[in-house]
Amino acid sequence: MEPPLSLAGLNILIVDDDDDSRFYITTVLEADGATVTAVPSAAVALKVLPELQPDVLICDIAMPGEDGYTFIRKIRALKPDIWEKLPAIALTAYGDSEYRSRALEAGFQSHVAKPVDPGQLVAIVANLVASYKS
Repeated sequence: MEPPLSLAGLNILIVDDDDDSRFYITTVLEADGATVTAVPSAAVALKVLPELQPDVLICDIAMPGEDGYTFIRKIRALKPDIWEKLPAIALTAYGDSEYRSRALEAGFQSHVAKPVDPGQLVAIVANLVASYKS
């Protein structure tokens, strides 16, 4: 039996315009030990990013104002170059392969369809971080 996954010590930034989604994702990740900052827009996320220095970014794709694709491209272009390596997960209601390809091309490492199972979300985050540390 594998040991339970733990997100203890991880600093995670969630960007989602939906209050319920932010609450759900925050609750799931904090229950597994992560420190979570959840913001409602790409504009707010860009303001907190330098100070927060998250270990992982989880971002909705369909947001008003600036969508997740544009947001991740902006992050990947930021200086210093540490932002081009920030592990990022696109979390979206659009689950088909076209949207997955588009998310990966934009700069996300993973694409997850909503609604996501809590255990699956924790595993995706833990595995993404593990792959970056190895």
